[in-house]
Amino acid sequence: TSLYNFQVLKLFCVIECRKYVLGILLIFSIFFWLQFYRNGFGFSGTINVCNWHPLLMTITFTYLFANSILHFRNFRNIKKKKLKKQHLIIHSCIIFFGLIGVWTGLNSNVIAKPPIPKFYSFHSWLGIVTVIMFLSQFASGFVTFFYPKVAVQYKKAIMPYHIFIGTLTFILSIVTSVLGISEKIMFALNQQDNYMPTEGLYLNFVAFLLIFYGVMVVYILIKPEYKRPPKPKDVVTHIANI
Repeated sequence: TSLYNFQVLKLFCVIECRKYVLGILLIFSIFFWLQFYRNGFGFSGTINVCNWHPLLMTITFTYLFANSILHFRNFRNIKKKKLKKQHLIIHSCIIFFGLIGVWTGLNSNVIAKPPIPKFYSFHSWLGIVTVIMFLSQFASGFVTFFYPKVAVQYKKAIMPYHIFIGTLTFILSIVTSVLGISEKIMFALNQQDNYMPTEGLYLNFVAFLLIFYGVMVVYILIKPEYKRPPKPKDVVTHIANI
């Protein structure tokens, strides 16, 4: 049994390290695309402000989100109470910088000549749903797991739903990002005469990276062997096995 557990943990570490590398590669791929193909970044009042949107959303609702929901598995020897506080901090950063990313996307629609209609695409609709689900999950999780008067049995009962909705929200964020990349590919095709411009080919590659990254994260989440094992040092109010 101990040998099996060692092999499982070893494989988990290998997959997790590759996931980290792939996540960093994904962020740099988005940055390179925006810098090389889309003329870099700007601030409020310039059209290049829109380039912050895909970069910030990739960092927050893809990379940080993935690391946050896997936080308890990655640091299984740290007290769960401390991990929950870190989990909360990471999610707070996602909300802060993610909302800035949403604002840059909306602001660019107004600055564009002519202005681009807001919320006309399925990408934007699904993005709204994803953000609302994330905020709702954050609020309900904060009340349930940080409010001291909530009964332990209620926390244990709500935990499976908390994990399921969190996983679903992450999947939706990946789908939303892929849809956003598809929109950018269509814009690139409309702006150039050749059948498939280099930018379109590059974004197809980035979309594959994004999908593969999401699959790796979900695989780690649903694999029972990769769950954090119960620890005797975990206090009674944090006994739910994440």
